[in-house]
Formats: sequence, C-alpha cells, structure tokens
Amino acid sequence: MTGIIERTILLVPHTYRAGNISAAARAAELLSQAGIEVRLLDQGRMGPVDEEPALQELDRAEDGPEAAAGCELVLVLGGDGTFLRAANYAHEQDVPVLGINLGHVGFLAEWEQESLDEAIGRVIDRTYRIEDRMTIDVVVTGADNNEIGKGWALNEASIENVNRTRVMDAILEVDYRPVSSFGCDGVLISTPTGSTAYAFAAGGPVLWPEVEALLVVPNNAHALFTKPLVVSPRSMVAVESEARTGEANVVLDGFRTIEMPPGSRVEAVRGRRPVRWVRLDEHPFTDRLVHKFQLPVSGWRGPLKK
Repeated sequence: MTGIIERTILLVPHTYRAGNISAAARAAELLSQAGIEVRLLDQGRMGPVDEEPALQELDRAEDGPEAAAGCELVLVLGGDGTFLRAANYAHEQDVPVLGINLGHVGFLAEWEQESLDEAIGRVIDRTYRIEDRMTIDVVVTGADNNEIGKGWALNEASIENVNRTRVMDAILEVDYRPVSSFGCDGVLISTPTGSTAYAFAAGGPVLWPEVEALLVVPNNAHALFTKPLVVSPRSMVAVESEARTGEANVVLDGFRTIEMPPGSRVEAVRGRRPVRWVRLDEHPFTDRLVHKFQLPVSGWRGPLKK
C-alpha cells in the first residue's frame, strides 16, 4: 500500500499592487484544487493579502532560511527584485524556483502573467525541466585578516563606494595575482545570469547562461585599463580597498549587504551551490534577449533554405 505523497509549494508574490494579489489568489486556487498545499511567505505588510479570501487562510512561512523547507519548489509572482529575494529561500533549501513576471522587464522570470494558468498547470503536472544557474560565493575580510562577513549571489556582488564625493581606491586581483589598481565608484563581480542586470548597465557584455564564467566590471573607473574582464569559473577574483580610501559596501543581489571598511578584501569564487531554475519552454536565450530588451531585428532573413 502506497502512502499519499504530499506536495507543498512556497508562494512568494509581490504584494503591493492589486493585480499582483489577484494573480497570487488565482495561483493559490489552482494549486489547492490540485491537492497541493500552498505556503505563503509572510512579508510583514500583508494587509492587501489578508483581504483576499483565497490567500487569507493559507499557512504562512516566516521570512528566513527555513521558509521553503519541505517544499517542492518556490513560485514567484513579481519582477526581478521579488525573484532575487525568493531565490534566496530556494537556494537555502536547494529546491527549484519558478518566476512569473508581474513587473516591467522581468528578465529573470520564466513566463508572463497572461500565461499564469498554463504555467501553474505545468507545475501541477510536473511537466517542466530544471537547469542549474551558476552562483558566486563571497567572503569579506578586514585589514586584520579577520572575516567581516560572507554570502552568495545569483546576479552579482557589487562593491560600492559609500562616499560618492570621492573615489574608492581599489586593486583588482585574479588568481592571487594583481591585475590593476584604479580609483572608481565600485567593482561588479557578476555571474552570466547577472550579466543582463547591473553589470550590463555598467558597460559589461551579455553572457549566455551556458557560458560558465565570472564577469568583472569596474564601475566608473578613473584609469586607462578598466575594461570588463571575463575569467574562468575556476578563478578567484579579489578586490582590495586601500587603507587610505573611504568605506564601501558589498551588496549581494541588490539587497544583502556586507560592510567593507578601508583596507578590506573581497574574494569571490564560483558558488558551491547553484540556483535550480525551472524552465517551461525551449525558447533559446537569444529570443528572450530580443523580447525583453525589445531589440530591433527587422530585415533579418536567416539562413537560406536549400
């Protein structure tokens, strides 16, 4: 006699727009009707959620590393910021994460809101695949070589100068050898996934997700050799701040922050644990890039057919 296999999904919606609440309620209804337990992430200000009958009775998960414990996957309804925060819960428990875009560009989301019902159906039927996305692990040490903090990122570790009235004096290192020193606003160390985000805005190239590499992008650097670097995923990238420079912060995926006092050192390597990314279709990354950035492709003929 076989027992009943219980399925649980952590639902992480962006809760500050009425349309988002409606989408979350629809997703919860479809999953519940299929016998899947829905656990709702408690995000503090939940007033609009509590007014929605389909959501107000759901079990709540506390905001912490155990939020997705025992879950089949994490379902995210929102934009890229919501996705990055939700990916943190999935990463902690090594479970897949699926994003449905309710924001603007939503580059990290797999599908758009108009395909919500179909996406939920694919989750119910388990007709999806999972691909691993590379992460980076970061350690910050002080001038005394004691650890200040550590963390991980799916997109990027952004080393940011706190005092914007003066530049940050930084030294870039790859594989324990110095590359260049320069004054800058900061340095970005990005994954291929993050290459279309902050690193792209700072002048870095787009890397296809299949390319396993670390991307290093100096931000507003005052030096001649400050072009972006693409280095091996087996490399160790380090950035040191000089003792005479100002304070900086290391910001991981835009919301986790580690202080970086003068004379500190940041080391970044390929993450020990990837993010398990739910894929629902077979469209190539090229199509996603063109669609999300609305790139002009008029006049394209393609290969001639024989």
